[in-house]
Amino acid sequence: MLHVKLMKPFYTKKEGHLVKFVFAYQYFSIMKDDELFHFIPVEGKEIIVNLNTFQVENLSEVFVFQKGNRFIRLPLYQLLLVSDIHRHLQAILQEERAELIEVNEQSRKEAADAIYFLEQENYSRMIDEALSAGDRTMFDELIAQQRESKQLYGGL
Repeated sequence: MLHVKLMKPFYTKKEGHLVKFVFAYQYFSIMKDDELFHFIPVEGKEIIVNLNTFQVENLSEVFVFQKGNRFIRLPLYQLLLVSDIHRHLQAILQEERAELIEVNEQSRKEAADAIYFLEQENYSRMIDEALSAGDRTMFDELIAQQRESKQLYGGL
C-alpha cells in the first residue's frame, strides 16, 4: 500500500459546485516500500471534487511520481484505491469548507451593514421630504421608525 506523505494543493480553484486542487512540485509526495517519491506535473496535476456529492470527478487523471530515474504512473482512481489519499483529501476539504463558512459570515455582515446604511439614508431622505411638505405627523412617524431601526441594528 502507498502512503501519502505530503499533500498540499499549490492552489485551489472553485467553479460552481466543483473545487479543483492543483498540485505542483514539492507539494505532493508518496511513500512506497520506505522510499519517498515526489509528484511531478508531467501529466495530471489536479483533483476535481464535486462539493455536492464529495466525489472525485476526474478519476482518469494520471499522476506521476519520481525518485531519481524511477517513476510511478498512477491513474487517480488507482491512487484512491491503493493509498490513504482519502484522509488527506478530507482534511483539505474540511479546511476549504471552514474558509467558505468564514467568507459567508463576513459577506452576511457586510450585507447587513450595507442594508443598515441604505435604510438610514432612506429615512433621512423621507424625513427631508416630510419637512419640505410640512407634514409633522409623517416626520414624527419617520423619526420613531428611524430610532427603532437604530436600536434593532444596535446603531452600527
